[in-house]
Amino acid sequence: MEQLIQEIKACTICEPELSHGVNPVFSVHPNSKIAIIGQAPGSIVHRTGIPWDDKSGERLRKWMKIDTHVFYDEKQIAIIPMGFCYPGKGKSGDLPPRPECAPTWHDQLFDYLQHLELILLVGSYAQKYYLEEKMKRTLTETVRNYKEYLPRFFVLPHPSPRNNIWLKRNPWFETEILPSLQQHIKALNIEQF
Repeated sequence: MEQLIQEIKACTICEPELSHGVNPVFSVHPNSKIAIIGQAPGSIVHRTGIPWDDKSGERLRKWMKIDTHVFYDEKQIAIIPMGFCYPGKGKSGDLPPRPECAPTWHDQLFDYLQHLELILLVGSYAQKYYLEEKMKRTLTETVRNYKEYLPRFFVLPHPSPRNNIWLKRNPWFETEILPSLQQHIKALNIEQF
């Protein structure tokens, strides 16, 4: 697995498309129990090289009811984005994850992750890629019907502050879905606060 990690860190497949340059950001270990599949690093994460090192990460850790120590323990949690590098800024937020990353690297990584018990699909890009035709018409419907994707996948909206309006419009997410997420994480003996 170490060789594969080094290959991904040295990846330049989409370098010509990235105005900020390449900096693949991910975290994996063969013993990981949970994999978090999000979109792509934002500008802060691109600079720090630490996955989910921003407001979205703070909220995701709160949703999971875990602290940074546990979140960044790769023996417990693998962090595998749909796009490994920051895609750049678009008109209303970051550009979509580069489409080359997931087909090039995900299957190879998952071949090594034999102890995974739960995969969090965070946001519509991860859900479209992994659920394919099983995804509902909207992200809201997909998240509301999260039980259909268990026990392998747990679907979540993106925890970005840009989704504050969605969270206010859908209070059932915090009252119904998050307690279930936290129970699933606790059942895997992942330390929670």
